[in-house]
Amino acid sequence: MDKKQLVIIGGGPAGLAAAIYAGRSELDGLLLEKLSPGGQVLITDRVDNYPGFPGGITGFDLVDKMAAHARKFGIEEKNGEVTRITRQDDSSFVISLAGDEDILTQTMILATGATHRALGVKGEEELTGRGVSYCATCDGPFFRDQVVAVVGGGDSAVQEAIFLTKFAKRVYVIHRRDELRATKVLQKKAMANPSIEFVWDSIVQEIIGSENVEAVKILNKKTGKESSLEVQGVFIFVGIQPNTGFLKGLVDMDERGFIRTDEWMRTSERGIYAAGDCRLKPLLQIVTAVSDGATAAFAVEHDLS
Repeated sequence: MDKKQLVIIGGGPAGLAAAIYAGRSELDGLLLEKLSPGGQVLITDRVDNYPGFPGGITGFDLVDKMAAHARKFGIEEKNGEVTRITRQDDSSFVISLAGDEDILTQTMILATGATHRALGVKGEEELTGRGVSYCATCDGPFFRDQVVAVVGGGDSAVQEAIFLTKFAKRVYVIHRRDELRATKVLQKKAMANPSIEFVWDSIVQEIIGSENVEAVKILNKKTGKESSLEVQGVFIFVGIQPNTGFLKGLVDMDERGFIRTDEWMRTSERGIYAAGDCRLKPLLQIVTAVSDGATAAFAVEHDLS
């Protein structure tokens, strides 16, 4: 079994940026991706806030350019699903893949990303990227002077609803309870905003639309009454789950599963680094994932030498 200097687990923006920096440093590295490079960016219809693309760029095209850039520096790629990681000795880890294949490495960068919790209702998956979004910062500007709905009642939902009022003319906040879970400061700010209207005690049953979102079908849990709201966008903020379940017990994480690191992206386990949305940080964006990946690869090269 050959021993790599570095294995990068995950081929999203963080993993691809790490691959670019690792390749430029001439590290003997491997990029492991379950399917194809891209991660959550692939389901983003348009990216309007990544530096260098003032006219915007599709998620697919952005990732395609990142992957081509990484390949330019000769990083090896492999498809495989990681099932377990174990430390073999003081200077190496064994990464086990589905199908009973093992990879030996000195270091690794965990860039496994995170997954937005879905509502699981009819129309959600079909209209993702065509009105259904999980990121107001990314997609809010596309809904200028339109009507949108935000689903959720926590800090993220309320904060993003406030942000969306910069663009949308009306923002409905649909919440399953009769009071918000967000902090009081955010609640007061949202309730004082004339562009925000709250839909209490309600759940989304269906997202309606042919080519793009046209409406949401909702159910009032207290009265049992069904109704619909005409909207052009639905922003879902019911939680985010880091893809770190298989890492339990290996590195230090918070209660939600986000990996704790220092500013060098080092985790609690020597030789393991984390980058991107699986890492505990305040802003989950493509630009911060790329920054994390670059920093992690730099840290690996520094620590190995």
